[in-house]
Amino acid sequence: MPTYRYAIMGIDPDRTATASGRHMRCSPKQCREVCKAIKGMMLDKAIELLESVIEEKAWIPYRRHKKKRGHHPGMHRWAAGGHPVKAAKHILKVLKNAEANADDKGLDIDRLKIIHAVTHRGRTYKKYIERAFGRSSPYSEYTSHVEIVVEEVE
Repeated sequence: MPTYRYAIMGIDPDRTATASGRHMRCSPKQCREVCKAIKGMMLDKAIELLESVIEEKAWIPYRRHKKKRGHHPGMHRWAAGGHPVKAAKHILKVLKNAEANADDKGLDIDRLKIIHAVTHRGRTYKKYIERAFGRSSPYSEYTSHVEIVVEEVE
């Protein structure tokens, strides 16, 4: 079984809880935008945001990967955005896992803040689509690694 390291160092293990999702079959670009949106939020507010994104009632601003994206009047400070439903579902699972880990450590769940939310590109699965006349066309399926660290604040 491999051991995974986190991209954050120097955290207090008595006040923090960690969770990660590995090889999640969702876009790394969408995961990056969702992680950027929830970083610095309180845990309960982040869970509410992701649940409303899954229901397509809230927008996630696209800061880096925004070319050819629709501009929406409901966005605040950012014109381009979207509903990354698949990425939000996967990251919501990781957030609930971090909440359970914090509860197991004895931390107060109402005072948890997300101090670290980052995604990395995972393995790329290479696939092929069958075409006419005995040919095939390649396509790739991308995966993501997501790391979440929550800390108890005063």
